[in-house]
Amino acid sequence: MPQTPTPKISPQKIARSHAETPAVTSPKAIRQAIRVARRNLSSVQQSIFANTAAIKALQKLKQLKADKVALYLTNDGELDTQVLIKTLWQQGIHVYLPRLHPFTAGNLIFLRYDEDTTVEKNSLGIWEPHLDITQMILPHQLDVVITPLVAFDDQGNRMGMGGGYYDRTLANWQTCGKPFPIGYAHDCQQVTKLACEHWDVPLPFIITPSKNYSFD
Repeated sequence: MPQTPTPKISPQKIARSHAETPAVTSPKAIRQAIRVARRNLSSVQQSIFANTAAIKALQKLKQLKADKVALYLTNDGELDTQVLIKTLWQQGIHVYLPRLHPFTAGNLIFLRYDEDTTVEKNSLGIWEPHLDITQMILPHQLDVVITPLVAFDDQGNRMGMGGGYYDRTLANWQTCGKPFPIGYAHDCQQVTKLACEHWDVPLPFIITPSKNYSFD
C-alpha cells in the first residue's frame, strides 16, 4: 500500500479546498476556475493527495474484485495516478490507458499499460499509449474505469473537458454491468450543481482525498 508522506495535511484542510472553489455557474467558467484551482495546489499537496486517494481507490478496487482497471496519466493539475498505477502493478492488476480512437472521432480505445509501454502526446496534449492493437481491450471487458474529470456535483454528475469521450465509453455500462466507473478528483473540483445534458453519464462512485462519494 502507498505510504502518505510528511508533512501531513488533515482531512479538514483537504476538504477546505472545496469551500475555496470559486462559485461560478457556466460550464466555461467552471472549467476555467477549477483548472486554475488544481494548478494552484503545491507539489507537496499534490503528493499527499495522490497517496491519500490511492489508498481509498485500492480499498474500493479490492471490494469490487477488479482485475482489469483503466486509469489515465495525469495532466493539467489532475489528481496524480502514478502511485496508484505502480501499486496496482505490484499487486498483479492489469492496468489500461485510454487512447483517442484512430478512426472514429470522439471515441476512446483502451490499451494495456506497463513499465515498458511507450507513451506519446495526442492532439489534445494528453499522454496516451502508443497504438498497438495487440494490447487493446474492449470497454465491456474492463472491470473498472477510473475517470479524470474537471468537476463533479452533489448528485454524481461529471463534467469533463467537453469532448464527450467518457460519456460515449460509459453509455451502456449499467446495461452491461461493466465497466464500473469511478471518478477521481481533488476536493476543490466539487461544485453544488452541474447543468446536465441527456447524454451525460453520472458516476456511481467518486473518490477524493478526503472522502468517498457513493451515488447508488
